[in-house]
Amino acid sequence: MEPHVPRHLSQDGKGPGRRAVLLAAVLTMSAAVPDLQPNQKQDATSSDLPADDGPGDVNSTVLHSGPDGDEPAPIPPAAPVLSRAQVVDTYGKHQARYWGLEAPGVLTRMPPGQGIALTLDFCGGPGGSGCDQALLDTLRQRHIPATLFLNSRWIAANPATTRQLAADPLFEIANHGTSHKPLSTTGNTAYGIPGTRNAGEVYDEVMPNDEALANITGKRPKYFRPGTAYLDDVATDILGALGVKPVGFSINGDGGATFPAAVVAKEVGRARAGDVVICHGNHPNGGTAEGVKQALDKLLSAGMSFAHLP
Repeated sequence: MEPHVPRHLSQDGKGPGRRAVLLAAVLTMSAAVPDLQPNQKQDATSSDLPADDGPGDVNSTVLHSGPDGDEPAPIPPAAPVLSRAQVVDTYGKHQARYWGLEAPGVLTRMPPGQGIALTLDFCGGPGGSGCDQALLDTLRQRHIPATLFLNSRWIAANPATTRQLAADPLFEIANHGTSHKPLSTTGNTAYGIPGTRNAGEVYDEVMPNDEALANITGKRPKYFRPGTAYLDDVATDILGALGVKPVGFSINGDGGATFPAAVVAKEVGRARAGDVVICHGNHPNGGTAEGVKQALDKLLSAGMSFAHLP
């Protein structure tokens, strides 16, 4: 069976170009690895729940698996600026002064003239390891670029889909953490989810998934969004030292995948140039896909443009 290649990967609608043929080969190999989907029904608010058993063995699932499951993964780029020990030595005694969604240095808006940034979180674990294919199809059909924040637990449950998304230039792949924890240096909680407790745990939440994504894409992700998007100012300093940019949002498009389609359409439809919109791509039974579809059609008809994060 020939793999399905989205139309936006072909050239001028006249058949696949060289890049599309190469991507089709990637998709063919990925199809041989079935995605693992949860059997239990997902709760509408479960995207905010922590993992019961931690991040799992990400290394055995992702780091040593090449595109066809047999060859070794690409060698990741150079190590971050600081090691774990250096992070602890440098930031371990710093006192956090801010806790919330907009710590200093967090990207919450696009630079002038760069349109709207649509970002999708894929949280994984008990909070939902599904894939909203209808949402992805909507973006592909309308040629809407999006930045996808993937958590280690979601990658482990969806290895083939992860590689397909990474091979699609319409999507930018970013880091959504290893265990989906708020990024704290003092153990703060958000929505009842305990955050990391110190500088070393901040490193542990960021870097294992950073390495996993680097092995999949061939380069380190530029952006990081913690579970719940909460973080403190010391954590943002650590992220900067590790060479990644923390990302928040200016519009909460789907309320952690709990909003019905009509509310999603209203909230996402408020976006204007410069906004960073957050939605979720791991709840196929929610209202996100339909709501985003309605909002995109409205925004496109109004002449709005979309872009990856800068």
